[in-house]
Amino acid sequence: MKKLIKRLLWALGIVIVLCLIMFVWSGIKANSESKKMYPNETGQLVDSIYCIKDSFVNMYLVGSGDKFIAVDCGNSTEGVKIGLMKLKISPENVIAIFLTHTDGDHTKGLSLFPNASIYISKLEEQMINGAKARFLFFKNSLDGRSYTTLDDNQLVNLSNLNIHAILVPGHTPGSMSYLINDKYLFSGDALGLKDGKICGFNEFFNMDTKTALKSMSKLTNLPNAEYIFTAHHGFSTSYKDAVRDWK
Repeated sequence: MKKLIKRLLWALGIVIVLCLIMFVWSGIKANSESKKMYPNETGQLVDSIYCIKDSFVNMYLVGSGDKFIAVDCGNSTEGVKIGLMKLKISPENVIAIFLTHTDGDHTKGLSLFPNASIYISKLEEQMINGAKARFLFFKNSLDGRSYTTLDDNQLVNLSNLNIHAILVPGHTPGSMSYLINDKYLFSGDALGLKDGKICGFNEFFNMDTKTALKSMSKLTNLPNAEYIFTAHHGFSTSYKDAVRDWK
């Protein structure tokens, strides 16, 4: 009996050590891959589109009169707060936040916008309700914030802005891109940009790269789109050129 207990303890110890090694390696790898990203600097990009650079990620703000909607919400509360101050945008004027997915680098600034409605895709809900882990036993969270779920191709109208939700699973099961006023495409982590052309997102961070690559085709045939805004790889002012060669 004592030998069995010892063997079980040894086995448990080995599993714990292997998990720790994997966790440390993943952290080092994630940091290395994040350094290859090149988000836009904080500022006004085009028309009424603004961005905040928070470490290696961008969140976007789309203005309509004195109101704004946000696409994603940054990697840290402090980073988002500094960005809002630079842009001279009050968080009270942000009426809604459309999350492309629920990874922490897209949600950490939520507490700054207590009055904003939160939107996620219906399939992303599994990432925050405990049904599915992001990595090992680590799960995503919206820190108790209420939210509204969206279906693929659902349309939302807020403050004279038309938001078209496009489901693009792969990076996470419920990743979603948003086409605003048929003109501005916010891709989240559904794709990257390289030399002005769209490309697949970093495989290390994808939960299902094969599905992610298939999903990209949904973003290549938007007849009135003019711009693409990515979360980590800048933006393109020529949607047609960016998607032309993708197969």
